[in-house]
Amino acid sequence: MNVFTFQIGKTIILIIVFLILRFFTKRLIKKVGLRFNYQLGRVRITNKIANALLGILLLVFLMIIWGIEQTDLVVFLSTTLTILGVAFFAQWSLISNITSTLIIFFNHPIRIGDSLTIMEKDYEIEGELSDIGIFFITIKTKENKKITMPSNIFLQKMIKKEDEI
Repeated sequence: MNVFTFQIGKTIILIIVFLILRFFTKRLIKKVGLRFNYQLGRVRITNKIANALLGILLLVFLMIIWGIEQTDLVVFLSTTLTILGVAFFAQWSLISNITSTLIIFFNHPIRIGDSLTIMEKDYEIEGELSDIGIFFITIKTKENKKITMPSNIFLQKMIKKEDEI
């Protein structure tokens, strides 16, 4: 009974630390977003990614607290990462899209609402950037059609803002 009481106490402390870290991370991301005048959508995406990473850390620490053997934990994590690696590779490297979204969030001059032209080899895509998701960029054309493009492809294209000369 004492072992479980000790584990429950550690779990409660860990959850409190997790909530505090989540609060301060969200606050830090919001401050950075305000300081650099990032759009709310970009801040939300970054918060989601940070929360997912903190959640994974919470899960790992909970497994350690509740006595999962390190060898079992290593087997579980390596199996999970292998499955995720195969899934990401099979889905055109989704992790590349997440990374690209973060790069677009922090360093790309295009913002939601900007008119743009994507310079393609055979044709150009003209429209307004209407959404930046975790995996996809959405462009609304002049004909009111929506075009989605993976974030990593968007990052690789030459883009012209329409209000620039």
